[in-house]
Amino acid sequence: MGLEKLNSLYREVILDHAQNPHNKGKLASASHQITLNNPTCGDVINLQINLDDTDKIKEVAYTGEGCTISQASASMMTEAVKGKTKEEALKMAKTFSDMAIGKKHSEADLKELGDAQILTSIMEFPARIKCATLAWWALQRALLQESDED
Repeated sequence: MGLEKLNSLYREVILDHAQNPHNKGKLASASHQITLNNPTCGDVINLQINLDDTDKIKEVAYTGEGCTISQASASMMTEAVKGKTKEEALKMAKTFSDMAIGKKHSEADLKELGDAQILTSIMEFPARIKCATLAWWALQRALLQESDED
């Protein structure tokens, strides 16, 4: 597949997640939640997570406003981490954050990210890195906080 066709496919996937977001909405209750914003461009992500008794992500949802990249990234992130353990999700968030600053990861690590791995192409545009990583930072910070039920 030519580079132009590949870039077109990536744009289509990003636009699809932004226009038809997965897991967008509010949970009735959440064991972990956080709101993060990117003051430089106005992106806001409100992330809610419910872990089950085995520390697996049973439910995850988000609301927020922002650019196509931030909203698509949030949709991709929630899809990728649903059903993962807290530790697996934290590892995925680290992989994504590392990619944003140019660190390399194995194909297996990238495959774990699902559709979000295509956002590596965004990293060529430094002004968009915060947009792409906002949801993943929210995931890390929410999971590393103490549970709201404690």
